[in-house]
Amino acid sequence: MRALLASPLGFAVGFTLGALGGGGSLLAVPTLVYAGGQSATDATTTSLLVVAGASVFGLVGHWRSGRVRVLPGIIFGLVGIGGSVAGTALNRRLDENALLVGFSVLILVVAWRMSAGVMKSMRVDEPAFVVGMGPSTDGFTKFAGMPASFRQTFAILAVGSAVGFLTGLFGVGGGFIIVPALTLVLRFKMPEAVGTSLLVITVNTLVALTARGGPGAVEWSIAVPFTIAALVGVGVGVRTADRLPASLLMRYFAILLVGVALFTGTQGALKLI
Repeated sequence: MRALLASPLGFAVGFTLGALGGGGSLLAVPTLVYAGGQSATDATTTSLLVVAGASVFGLVGHWRSGRVRVLPGIIFGLVGIGGSVAGTALNRRLDENALLVGFSVLILVVAWRMSAGVMKSMRVDEPAFVVGMGPSTDGFTKFAGMPASFRQTFAILAVGSAVGFLTGLFGVGGGFIIVPALTLVLRFKMPEAVGTSLLVITVNTLVALTARGGPGAVEWSIAVPFTIAALVGVGVGVRTADRLPASLLMRYFAILLVGVALFTGTQGALKLI
């Protein structure tokens, strides 16, 4: 019964991942807690599995459309391994209601950044290259071999570690950070940033899931139907990404996030008092 209640919302999680390259996990955890009946800790673990599966599925569609840059995606993901392990360790020590309150704050920050028009300011009409280095065939080769500047190197290390930490702590993929980083720091076009972010999310979620004990830590009766629904949503989301402006999708998604954050934060705070 819990799986049947949560699964339809899994479609929304997958759709967001497929269309925007991230953000779906921000819906997964509250859904698994309040519709799936899981604890906050178990929900973040299940979310990792769901997001990993949905990301791999969405990655295939973006790969076929030529929107995935493998080298930057792999390196970005590897940078976040340390943060992912640290976030997982903290997740095990936090009170579950405190975890939900912190999660709601994260959701509000993401919603604010979206509504503030951060994504609209990205120069998506430029080819993928590292700032100050000119065009690059893979958008990252020169960065990997010889950093263009200390600032860019530091930015990738900081963002990669932050994404890994959030993945381990909250069970989120971090696409809402990865996509802006790829466009602003590495100057990827938006479609390429979205596709590549799914590769980064896959690496981060698999590392975090392994740190939590692997498949044995997952409540499969909830995870399987929820993941299947998410995979269907990813397929629809990938096709939608080719037809609708990302700014329009993010505007409506930001509104949804505010509502989810207020509900989740209120529930967690009331139980802490």
